[in-house]
Amino acid sequence: MPHRSTISSLTQSASRHLTGAPIRYYRPTGNAALRQLIDGGFQAFNAGRLAEACHVFADKMLNPSNDTTIGLTVAGALTPAGLGGCVIELMERGLVDFVISTGANLYHDLHYALNFTLHRGSPFLDDVELHEAGVIRIYDVLFPAEVLLETDAYVREFLGRRSLGKAVASATLHYEMGRDLMTLFPGCERHSVVACAAATGVPIYTSSPGDSSIGMNLASHDLLEGDGCTIDPNRDVNEIAAIILGARQNGCVILGGGSPKNFYLQGQPTLWEVYGIPRGGTDYFIQITTDQVVWGGLSGATPSEAVSWGKVNPNRLPDAVVTYCDSTIGFPLLCEYVVGSEHGRREPRRLVFRRGELVDELKRQARFRRTENSSSPKEGVTKDIHSKDAADL
Repeated sequence: MPHRSTISSLTQSASRHLTGAPIRYYRPTGNAALRQLIDGGFQAFNAGRLAEACHVFADKMLNPSNDTTIGLTVAGALTPAGLGGCVIELMERGLVDFVISTGANLYHDLHYALNFTLHRGSPFLDDVELHEAGVIRIYDVLFPAEVLLETDAYVREFLGRRSLGKAVASATLHYEMGRDLMTLFPGCERHSVVACAAATGVPIYTSSPGDSSIGMNLASHDLLEGDGCTIDPNRDVNEIAAIILGARQNGCVILGGGSPKNFYLQGQPTLWEVYGIPRGGTDYFIQITTDQVVWGGLSGATPSEAVSWGKVNPNRLPDAVVTYCDSTIGFPLLCEYVVGSEHGRREPRRLVFRRGELVDELKRQARFRRTENSSSPKEGVTKDIHSKDAADL
């Protein structure tokens, strides 16, 4: 299914708005000068917090002796802004083991896989004029509406080609889509998060699968064809909990907040609160966000509040850092730092292929706990959850 790098049917009015430079996926290289800037110049306030985050990631999460399974959560319009390249670099280097993303970030990543072009623009344009010209705006990112239509067409054609079953985990959908993209467009894993994840065995989950154009096309295929694929959120919840349970230590890098953040963090309460398995809380926590807890929109709040839910290990709060900064600024700097660090490459865990065995172990332990605590299911759980270090469990 050939797709074009430019849309030939663009009107003259649309073309006039699409003269800005193409937005490319930026790939961090471990720039030594940037590492020196962060170590020497980022000393206080949120610069200091970003420097702390860099050291938590590079020196602790990636230290082989800590054997940390790392989850990355992605909210906000980061792939349209070109940050997909940072995610690709981390996946290729084995520095991220699984991803939880909004569906929108994955949908807009498909534009890059299909070789469409997004352009730099201005946030101060006349949106009525853009609408009439057939140009879509994401703040200062501009592209023709035909990009949406042709990306939609790809998703529907993919669903028609691949028989995935009625109810699958979102990681299964994205893995098969990534494989399909690499078959149709060899080499696209170098500039597509979805394709690269399939190539490196990194499972990608979507916490709200219906809240994106991929979900819209899934619904369309199911309505019109009657044999469509359905995302099963139960599978996603259990797979995330199983990955967390199977890790020696757990660490997260949270970009923004939103549903992906809580979908990761709720894995710990899923274990201790629902299944009766005291895991101890997340060991390493990094968040880059512009939100503040006082407005009630920080999506799971601060790491210290998350301790009360059993989401974050209380014994590891020094390893929990929140940087109040735009992710389009903070994340590339964080990636440059860790890519150039001593532990800037790891053997990939390829968790996409281990999901079945991990869920089987979750089921085994959950059934054992149910039998063991049948008279009082939560006895001994809440008293342990805040007192044990995850490394001791």
